[in-house]
Amino acid sequence: MGVATDERAHWLRLCLIPGIGPERQRLLLAAFGLPSRVFACSRQALAAVVGDRLAEVLLACDNRAEVGHALKWADEPGNHVLTLADDAYPRNLLEIPDPPSLLYAKGDVRLLEATALAVVGARNATPQGELNAEAFAAALSAAGIPVVSGLALGVDAAAHRGGLKGPGKTIAVVGTGADRIYPARNADLARAIAAEGLILSEFPLGTPPVAHNFPRRNRIISGLARGVLVIEAAVDSGSLITARLAAEQGREVFAVPGSIHSPLAKGCHQLIKQGAKLVECADDILEELSWPLAHAPRAAPAAEADSTGEASLLKVMGFDPVDVDSLVMRSSLTPEELFAMLTLLELDGRVARLPGGLFQRIN
Repeated sequence: MGVATDERAHWLRLCLIPGIGPERQRLLLAAFGLPSRVFACSRQALAAVVGDRLAEVLLACDNRAEVGHALKWADEPGNHVLTLADDAYPRNLLEIPDPPSLLYAKGDVRLLEATALAVVGARNATPQGELNAEAFAAALSAAGIPVVSGLALGVDAAAHRGGLKGPGKTIAVVGTGADRIYPARNADLARAIAAEGLILSEFPLGTPPVAHNFPRRNRIISGLARGVLVIEAAVDSGSLITARLAAEQGREVFAVPGSIHSPLAKGCHQLIKQGAKLVECADDILEELSWPLAHAPRAAPAAEADSTGEASLLKVMGFDPVDVDSLVMRSSLTPEELFAMLTLLELDGRVARLPGGLFQRIN
């Protein structure tokens, strides 16, 4: 069932009224059926549902300019305004306690019909964390599974890049308007997602990046997906909010373990202690959810060392961040030899240079 343009305008009119959030919108729709009927009601009838003050707001608010702008935006190729009454509205979101009444979508809305998996994690992810996120997402996408994330820096961006590599593609749920790109560093990625995947938002067009919107959009990330995979998260990470919401929504929670010395592993370890499933590769997730196996590598592939010296250095580095003084003691190399070898390994993508003069082996 589609929604006629006139009725869609009433949906927009209702959802764009300040102070009338999803909960009150649901009360009004439950009482009167359609947004057009809401606006045909008397003040007294409205007050019986939402109170005198909001009834007055409903009748007095003139947001025709915003409604017209949204309808014009939706007329552009690839843009959509989806209501709860639309066939294209994601069925999974109807299962959560507070589904958004309206969604702004830019890209391929057919992705909303598929069973998806969310991949989230630290914005300040390590190079290995980003590689793992991209590898997991690429394997899931290769199996035809859309990868849902939040377009943040770090793990989110890596997951989107991986999702774009396969037929499953990727869905970015943003905390701004669907016509805004945040952060600006992800502008090229956002354009690629709009062209091949989908950008989704419950927030009105033009909404800037406001801090409290990002935790709110997390319920949509988890709600769209069959499960949530967390890759690198500190104990205060917003990714743990997404994982908690997923558990409350009856979704599966997966976590990738890390070093016991890494602050970015502690959030994942906490989830595992609470019952999240420890995973090392995409096949672990696919097996748990009874999806066809992707036959993915267990982690992002690493290049082979070109010399015995490089192989020995990689071995003594371990997988935790390490400073140069420690490496000098472990390797018996001079500082000059060590820096030369680290530079070569960094150029080959086998070692990453971190803030604070630290280095980390990548696989």
